[in-house]
Amino acid sequence: MTINDKYEEILKQYELQVKAVRKGRGAWICETDQGLKSLREYQGTVKRLEFEDQVLCQLKGLAGLHADQYIRNKEGMLISTAEDGSRFVLKDWYGDRECNLKDGKEVCQALASIARLHQRLREIPFQEEWSMGSILPSLPVEDMERHNREMKRARAFIRGKRKKSEFELCVMQTFSDFFAQAQEAAAGIASLWEKGREPRILCHGDLDQHHVLMGSSYVAVIEYNRLHLGLQMEDLYRFMRKAMEKHGWSLGLGREMLEAYEAVEPLRKDERECLYYLFLYPEKYWKQINYYFNANKAWIPARNMDKILSLKEQEEKRRGFLRLLGG
Repeated sequence: MTINDKYEEILKQYELQVKAVRKGRGAWICETDQGLKSLREYQGTVKRLEFEDQVLCQLKGLAGLHADQYIRNKEGMLISTAEDGSRFVLKDWYGDRECNLKDGKEVCQALASIARLHQRLREIPFQEEWSMGSILPSLPVEDMERHNREMKRARAFIRGKRKKSEFELCVMQTFSDFFAQAQEAAAGIASLWEKGREPRILCHGDLDQHHVLMGSSYVAVIEYNRLHLGLQMEDLYRFMRKAMEKHGWSLGLGREMLEAYEAVEPLRKDERECLYYLFLYPEKYWKQINYYFNANKAWIPARNMDKILSLKEQEEKRRGFLRLLGG
């Protein structure tokens, strides 16, 4: 069976007329009599898919915000199976462009929509049948503590080397300041809530500019395959950090983004503190060290050292934004 035969076989299982099909990123984009659709192979469980579908159905009709709803086939199933056993899902799709992080006004528009999404997700009651491993991933404090252990192992390894590379010397020169931030962030976020009482709420789980599409009169937030119960501030942090990095940690943009979000969904004191500690944690520094420790240590590209030096150069502006959050 050719690829074309396969998608034609799958699409026949739906109540729609297909006008044209083109290859997309990991999917087939289908022009149909019911609008754009995305056909993608699916590797997960039915239970996980039903969870996403139930949540997405409750987001339907949210003013100004669209999500990529799943479409059931003629038999009422979310998964359609090809003759060779491969499984596919069909979703509503949007032909709009991704959010432009270089456009501050567009970023703020996206933040207002993310706030509306968070607002609606807070209102959706948890259902016991949703319980599964993928819906309860590790919390930020657990990730931070694990990353701290990884950084300490890498530093111990570098310390034990007689002849150090330029990258290793750079790590030894910068480690103390960044590791102190990492420890403060982990301790701070752990102190916000009693263990086991963290306010786990439905979160998108993978919010960046690639998953926020700008329509003419709406914003579409897509790809909910990492939807989970966690801290919504992780969503906000991920999107805001990408924008802040693009704008060289502009204090003005940081303030505007917070105002855009809070105009829709004001942050509680503990949420603002959580966001502060997420930004305080030197995530990019950890990533460079972790890459080094798990890769071929005999040869590290110069760009990895440049990234660490760049982080050091940005520290003053990043600290300014942290003061804004902490204030």
